[in-house]
Amino acid sequence: MARTLVYFVSDVHLGLSLHDPQEREARFLHFLRTLPVERTKALYLLGDIWDFWYEYRDVVPREGARVVAALTALVDAGVEVYFFEGNHDMWCYSFFESLGIRKLSQPAFVTEGGKTFCLGHGDGLGGGSFSFRLLQAVFHSRLCRALFSTLHPTLAFRLAQCWSRSKRETHGNYRFRGTEEPLYRFAARLAGERRVDYFLFGHYHDAVGAQMPSGAQFRLLPDWMHGGEPYACFDTATSSFALNYAERCF
Repeated sequence: MARTLVYFVSDVHLGLSLHDPQEREARFLHFLRTLPVERTKALYLLGDIWDFWYEYRDVVPREGARVVAALTALVDAGVEVYFFEGNHDMWCYSFFESLGIRKLSQPAFVTEGGKTFCLGHGDGLGGGSFSFRLLQAVFHSRLCRALFSTLHPTLAFRLAQCWSRSKRETHGNYRFRGTEEPLYRFAARLAGERRVDYFLFGHYHDAVGAQMPSGAQFRLLPDWMHGGEPYACFDTATSSFALNYAERCF
């Protein structure tokens, strides 16, 4: 049987202690374990699959261990699994790649079934506020990572989890601003420079979609916080694109 199905998922936030994390992990595991492996060509993880991921040289998070096992099983079954770093799980080095999962950097242009996809988590594309850019610079700094690595893992993970939960409780749900959003302007600029059929991102926790003036489809995948199994699927045999969630248009 030909492998023609390509899946996209984002923002599961495994380990975040809000909205029943065990139930959310169980839903994601069900999704991974019930993919039609014989027909599945690829799975793209568009970032923030973990709410916090940090690899020490000899230590990785215990959160989502069964998810790691499920992803490894997909790789072993011949499914191509790709991983994008999000702004919550950017501190990964070689662990996923040692399992056969391929790490991509945003924006990545991939071709599936003759269609060009621009993929990424979406954070920082198109610019951002000074405070956001400063925080990103700190998080990506080799010096800061080296200093963080000196913390005992228990302390480091507790600090990160408390900080993440506090931010989520403070900021709540974000509503994507449509054509005024820097990410959309970034996509529109790229669409004017090269052929892109689909722009797919996560990060904003908002399920929105639109057809751009170029004819490209712009999609933001929702998070997994509030139930269901939200994902997008493209069939390379029929060039059909399906969403397993409700979205709003702008």
